[in-house]
Amino acid sequence: MPGMDLIARITGHFNESATLKLTLASELAAPIAMAAERMVQCLLSEGKILVCGNGGSAADAQHFAAELLNRFEMERPPLAAMALTTDSSTLTSIANDYHYTEVFSKQIRALGQGRDVLLAISTSGNSPSILEAVRAAHERELPVVALTGKGGGALADLLDGNDVHICVHSQRTARIQEVHILVLHCLCDAIDCVLLGVEE
Repeated sequence: MPGMDLIARITGHFNESATLKLTLASELAAPIAMAAERMVQCLLSEGKILVCGNGGSAADAQHFAAELLNRFEMERPPLAAMALTTDSSTLTSIANDYHYTEVFSKQIRALGQGRDVLLAISTSGNSPSILEAVRAAHERELPVVALTGKGGGALADLLDGNDVHICVHSQRTARIQEVHILVLHCLCDAIDCVLLGVEE
């Protein structure tokens, strides 16, 4: 029965996703905590978190910025975060007049200040626009939190000692994106806990 085949396939996705998350928990906990601390320092210094990504990672960038600007699970004042993926006039003018690879880097060069942090999201670590964004962040002396998969790609080679790399070691884009969402929620929770003094 075709329906039973689909049920087995769907169950397999759940099992694969859950297994990957459990496998990576101990490996990713420390870099996630480090990234959260870096972001808290930024916010306490009146900096902002700039976030960028393409496709599904663009949606993740907007999701994360919304959780900080509005709220995650606890009531608190709004936190300064900006998704660089949302201004269609800016994105299309840069892509049209220059090149798509510069859609985030130009914004970072214009808006980035020394107290800010860039959260760069790329499942492959090889997205040209994300690589340019990281280069621009380094020019502006912004620390980078890189959220990647598949070994980190070319992005891993761009990172320096001031940066934090959170790499989901999987080759499947869907599984990487599922862990990315969990990582972003962990960051939101950790930021709130540190800022509000919650220990549980």
